Parts: sequence; C-alpha cells; structure tokens
Amino acid sequence: MTAKSEARGLEERLRDTRARLENDVDLWVATADASRGVHLVPLSYLWDGTAVLVSTPRDSVTGRNLLADGRVRLGLGPTRDVVIVDGTAEPADVAELGQEAADAFAAKTGFDPRKLDEPYQYFRIRPRRIQAWREANELAGRGLMRDGVWLG
Repeated sequence: MTAKSEARGLEERLRDTRARLENDVDLWVATADASRGVHLVPLSYLWDGTAVLVSTPRDSVTGRNLLADGRVRLGLGPTRDVVIVDGTAEPADVAELGQEAADAFAAKTGFDPRKLDEPYQYFRIRPRRIQAWREANELAGRGLMRDGVWLG
C-alpha cells in the first residue's frame, strides 16, 4: 500500500500542467453533435504556448463536429494525473497556419497531414478553462485557467 501524496499547490500544478502540455504528444478530443452524439478520439497535438494544434480528416466525425461547433474538451495524462482543457477550435488551413507551425507539428507528432492524399484539417484550440488533479485531495484547487486566463 502506498501513502497518498500531499496535494500540490497552485504554482506546482501550473508548472506540471504546462510541462504536460509541452511534452506529451497525444491527447483525447471530445466533440459532440446533436444528430451524431458525443465523439471521443485520440489525436496527436502541438502546444505553442497559447493554443493546442491538432489535425484530423476534414470529413471525419471529429472534423465535421469541430467545423459545425468549435466547442471541444481535451484530456491529457493518466486518470491519476489528469489535465482537462475546455476550449474553442478554429479551423486553420496550411496557408494561415504557416510553414513553421506545420513543420513544428510534423516534427513533434511524427505525422505530417500535408503529405496525405485524404484532405486533413488543422484546428487551433484555444483553451478557455483548464483543470488538473491527481487525487481527490486536489479537486478543490483543480482550476488553473478561467475564461482563457491562467490563474496565479
């Protein structure tokens, strides 16, 4: 049996969350549509310090959902060290994304949608709310971002 760790303070949680956003490669993307219901898929991503960049087939359920309604929820990490991001997805084509960002996405994820025959759509997801916790003792202070502004 292991002892439960102490709850992290805000500064430590912010540091850990920023490190996860910067260093992880994959996350879960949850979208919804009135006729198709809720949809959850894993996607690779790039964090640029202000937004999460993902790419998915334009005609996939996730692509269609994000084009119709940009609301999205992202999940990073294991269940005992989770980061939840609620945000708004904006479609971006390669021209507006820029060569540098598309190259950085391909380098980080090992996946370059520009080289595929199937049309892929990039989405820039701007966080509105971020929460992070490990155990029940961290639920009270889980909020790290509110209305797009980091706390602390």
